[in-house]
Amino acid sequence: MLDGLPVHREAFPKTVRLVTSARLRPPVLEALVSAEDLAALAEIEGATSARLLAQDRGTEGFGRDEFVHGVPYASFINAAFAYAKPREPNRFNALRGAWYAALAVETSMREVAWHMTDFLGKSGQYKGVVDYAELFASMAGEFVDLRGVGAHPCLDPDPAIGYPLGNSIADAAFAQGLNGVIYPSVRDAGGTCLAALRPTRCSRSRPAPSIDLNGWVARTQKSRRFPSSLR
Repeated sequence: MLDGLPVHREAFPKTVRLVTSARLRPPVLEALVSAEDLAALAEIEGATSARLLAQDRGTEGFGRDEFVHGVPYASFINAAFAYAKPREPNRFNALRGAWYAALAVETSMREVAWHMTDFLGKSGQYKGVVDYAELFASMAGEFVDLRGVGAHPCLDPDPAIGYPLGNSIADAAFAQGLNGVIYPSVRDAGGTCLAALRPTRCSRSRPAPSIDLNGWVARTQKSRRFPSSLR
């Protein structure tokens, strides 16, 4: 399925992914219960948490040893692969999940803005405020590189057209042992995105200060168009 698409060895010291800032806060019950009770609650959570189950047992796409363990922010990396949505795939993941990131925070913001606006549109209510934080990660290895290949069909802005083709490319790249896909951002002209297809290919994760995206969320309440600062 790669059909001669270029494969390049690349190293990116810092990529950026936006995560909801609530995930970086201490548990809300931490100040209300004893350490013993908190441990019991964590055990209950572990019985139903897809991430914790994946780390312990593996998933359909990955064995237990293919998830990352004992490194900073491993839970964030593993969650990107443990919570795959086969019925709602993104551009380069289906059964196995993927770690999506960009080379610039502005690109990440535009990508998140598009997906949030699409979600709010489907709900029929353009109301919502979500705070995000930057999470940096290093990546290196061999990637399918879609930069410079022109208007490839997998980059079609319409998810119904681009996503199935993108998932086929990701499946082929994974089968060949490649680390992921580098591609021009569909929502940010001139931006570059990456989809890492294996948890162990995301290293040295570390957080950055939070970003308040309240502005663009508020301005999407009455329109599907992004505010001028995000277009």
